[in-house]
Amino acid sequence: MRITVVGSINLDLVASAPRLPRAGETVTGATLARHPGGKGANQALAARRLGAEVCLIGRVGDDAMADEATDLLDAAGVDLSEVETEAAALTGVALIAVGPDGENQIVVAAGANHGAMPEQLPARIEGPLIVQLELPIATVEAAVGRATDFVCVNLAPAAPVSDQMLRRADLIVVNETEAAFYADLLHHGGGRVVTTLGAEGAVMHQRGAEIARAAPPTVTAVDATGAGDAFVGAICVALLEGMAPEAALRFACAAGALAATRPGAQPSLPTRAEVEALLA
Repeated sequence: MRITVVGSINLDLVASAPRLPRAGETVTGATLARHPGGKGANQALAARRLGAEVCLIGRVGDDAMADEATDLLDAAGVDLSEVETEAAALTGVALIAVGPDGENQIVVAAGANHGAMPEQLPARIEGPLIVQLELPIATVEAAVGRATDFVCVNLAPAAPVSDQMLRRADLIVVNETEAAFYADLLHHGGGRVVTTLGAEGAVMHQRGAEIARAAPPTVTAVDATGAGDAFVGAICVALLEGMAPEAALRFACAAGALAATRPGAQPSLPTRAEVEALLA
């Protein structure tokens, strides 16, 4: 299969600290690492490492961070021919604080991602499509409107979107916070809605009725950054390959769990062999 991902591309600056700060507090003793990130880029790489052909449509700045942000995508064979460079902007940056239990706090400076306009999109997007909400909403909705096949909408971070886009989605993925933000709007269409539940796994609904549920394998969490994106890439690959809902959820939960066992967003994303070994 060949999946198109329309989404953000960032460089993640990750501070691993003895604990996460409270509001107004400074925590010292952290170590700093730099990793490629951005929800669009993460989900593109996740799907690629799980066996799909992937094309990423996005935007970076004309700076050294752009090369860092796309290195792992390029090395994995993600098609970057539709990634444009904006000379007047910096590549997007995410500032991430990670605690010893793997929990994190994230602040994103979108940079060039804000410049991804509908005019950058092809007139028709053939094949499956994955989108998130780290690009301008108008661009995300235009991408969904031009899709001709399966559409997955990851409603992260939560923001107001059109009911038309929600109804068009074949698959909606949210976490518990995002599910509370959208409430019943999630179930207005006929597509499947997956809610991730952290350590409790994930549940799938269709037309408001639960149709599947799965728990993740037990792992030792190091950094939750990228785990949700690993889940999105995996659930799309699994469903597109024809897995039944429960099997698809187990596959995606395993991918997300593996991502949480390693630091960084993209460096933590598992391969197909790793996911299958954990499930076995």
